[in-house]
Amino acid sequence: MVDGIEGIDGELVRERAYVARCREALARQVDDAGYQVIAGEDVSGDGASAEALGRYLRTRARHMADLPDSPAFFGRLDFDDAPQAGDHRRQRYYVGRRRISEDPAAQPLVIDWRAPVSRVFYQAGAHDPLGLARRRRFGWAPSSPGVPEDLTGLEDERLGEPAAGAPGGGLLAAEIERPRTGPMRDIVATIQPDQDALVRGGLGESVCVQGAPGSGKTAVGLHRAAYLLYTHPQRIRRGGLLVIGPNRTFLRYIAEVLPALGEIDVAQCTVEDLVAAHPVRAEDDERAAAVKQDARMAAVLSRALRARIRVAGAEPLVVPEGSYRWRVPGEELDRLTAEVRGQGVPYAIGREHLRTRVVAALQDRAERRTGVRSGTWQARIGRSRPVKAFLDAAWPAVRAETVVAELLGDPAVLEAAGDGLLDEAEQAAIRRRRAPRSERSAAWSVHDLILLDEVAGLIERPAGFGHVVVDEAQDLSPMQCRAIARRSGFGSLTVLGDLAQATVPWAARSWPEQLAHLGKPEAAVVPLTTGFRVPAAVTALANRVLEALDVDVSAAVSLRRDGEVTVRHITSSEGEVVEAVRAALEREGSIAVITADAEAPRTAAALAAAGVPAAGVDEVGGAARVTVLPASLVKGLEYDHVIVLEPAAIVEAEPRGLHRLYVVLTRAVSRLDVLHTRPLPGPLTGVQGGAAVRG
Repeated sequence: MVDGIEGIDGELVRERAYVARCREALARQVDDAGYQVIAGEDVSGDGASAEALGRYLRTRARHMADLPDSPAFFGRLDFDDAPQAGDHRRQRYYVGRRRISEDPAAQPLVIDWRAPVSRVFYQAGAHDPLGLARRRRFGWAPSSPGVPEDLTGLEDERLGEPAAGAPGGGLLAAEIERPRTGPMRDIVATIQPDQDALVRGGLGESVCVQGAPGSGKTAVGLHRAAYLLYTHPQRIRRGGLLVIGPNRTFLRYIAEVLPALGEIDVAQCTVEDLVAAHPVRAEDDERAAAVKQDARMAAVLSRALRARIRVAGAEPLVVPEGSYRWRVPGEELDRLTAEVRGQGVPYAIGREHLRTRVVAALQDRAERRTGVRSGTWQARIGRSRPVKAFLDAAWPAVRAETVVAELLGDPAVLEAAGDGLLDEAEQAAIRRRRAPRSERSAAWSVHDLILLDEVAGLIERPAGFGHVVVDEAQDLSPMQCRAIARRSGFGSLTVLGDLAQATVPWAARSWPEQLAHLGKPEAAVVPLTTGFRVPAAVTALANRVLEALDVDVSAAVSLRRDGEVTVRHITSSEGEVVEAVRAALEREGSIAVITADAEAPRTAAALAAAGVPAAGVDEVGGAARVTVLPASLVKGLEYDHVIVLEPAAIVEAEPRGLHRLYVVLTRAVSRLDVLHTRPLPGPLTGVQGGAAVRG
């Protein structure tokens, strides 16, 4: 620690002056970026180069201007004179969310947290200082834009001294435990060593993070995305980076994390958005949905598509050219078709391969008679009516909508494609009572869109991304996994999830199986079991539910000893929920009231009638302190104070209700109130009622 009050005050004055210097330099960087756009218009060169330069300069200027206001730095590294410090001996670096410099050629005032030397800030410890003499952390006023007077404190760890303790301290703990209001924030100032190792993994590495509640797995995935964009900007931006979340509520909640880290051009969507080729105008029952999301449907659809290829019985192909007639026998055409079919290439590519082979056969006959043929001749023959007629008969062009509509609407087609894969009951579950008159009149369900995407991928591979981050991956169906795999076949994946929080009927039972569906069976599975968000008292209650779940997941361990849990039997749910919310409002932080889905509207109405303003699902991440949420939409969210109403109703609402309750209980980061009029679910039976249990 800094010695003495006077020492701290003096250091704060000096550090605040440094803040002012950094802010002035950053303002000049933004202005310079805008000026370079104007100056770049006068640079000579060919049109393509000038356009590329202008696009780069405009994008850079926009990025600089759009960066949110935040503290210039959160840490400082003071290296000692030891050989372990290497090129950084006796150097001092400030670590922040982005690089700040007064001149491009000068040493920066602040280094980006993703720079190689910044790794020391997260990894150094008393057992291995990595050449570091002192690590300084800074305390800032909540939601500070980074003005000097908002720098409120500092804390030093002298790693080179024998008495150095555990990493972190009061400021680190305060930042982790700071009340949550509004959308999710970055954790760049509090990343722990095991999290940092995951964040800084190589671009070619796919990794799966099995993370306990509050272990920071979502934050790890987002920070890894920012790190890869910084470290491999050209390779990532060429293919793009995609973040996939479970629902739009979750995406709104995490929307500000990447911009705060300096990355604003990252696509974020749900799997439903990814495959949304048509509007959803139909709905499946649970049985039909389960069959359509099953991995076997991939084989059924492939059969239905490949059944359109005629590999035997072709008529001879005759192509007239002047006084000549070039002829390919039907047997040879059948052989060529079978050979291409056996290649396993996408359907549309296979059609073109067959065209090429047929033209080559015709060219061979023509050249033996009249000499060498040019590329122009090959193109003309490939477009000729006889060749096109043969292709339309042997390997017809087709759309995904046609294949799926006929599969679901024609019992004979479904029976042939599903033979040995789907039993009669499963075929009946997905069979349409009436086939659509046309593709355009078909009403597609959200599960049909997955089937359409599968067939579209069998016809022609979609464009892929350089890296894809998938959160809540335990709830992806095999068919949804395949949709993601098609878009990351040549890139890498960061897979985030928790098997204990798997709530849908088709949820994953093991990570190796899920990773195989995602096309990355070789990906390492790394557990994060230490909770930094959920207090020990909440974790202890949730672990009682975890023991009742049929999953091979280690119990979470919390480092936080603050927090409190209250379990109370009540007589009037609406009245006592209002009282609980009013009591929570007397303390700092965000508040969520979580109920079974069917009860959420009534609970919201009761709060409104009592004059307690509360936000709904569409306003998650806003400024409102109180939010009423159905249990099905809370995954990935966090609140300082969580009020859970009627756990038994939450459990009974769905087949995997205990998994849902586990999710609900672990949304609290400070205080948890469990209110019930009915008996508690089995794992919670016997929990002390009425009294607060503190961590």
